[in-house]
Amino acid sequence: EVQLVESGGDMVQPGGSVRLSCVGSGFTLSTYDMNWVRQAPGKGPEWVSAIAPGGGSTYYADSVKGRFTIWRDNAKNTVYLQMNSLKPEDTALYYCARGTAAGGYAYWGQGTQVTVSS
Repeated sequence: EVQLVESGGDMVQPGGSVRLSCVGSGFTLSTYDMNWVRQAPGKGPEWVSAIAPGGGSTYYADSVKGRFTIWRDNAKNTVYLQMNSLKPEDTALYYCARGTAAGGYAYWGQGTQVTVSS
């Protein structure tokens, strides 16, 4: 059974940092596109970042480029998202999602809440 479990969400002040983790089970994470997607209250899902299988090329939404970093630890079957210089507009429920060849998402975790507020 494929499962994704996120953790690391927190409440921080603007300018702070948070590191999110997503542990995969039931599949080898490094052989799939892995994504972070967020949803702010009252808004639709927003793709944040992705890491490709194999060589691990990384991709970022313009809104987080230069502030967020995605990487994975193959030994731990885990993908991470380091979030620096956080802004109130980064407040959202952050999901880890396994991608599909068609560009959608086959599996989602339960989400972890990040709140940026003074």
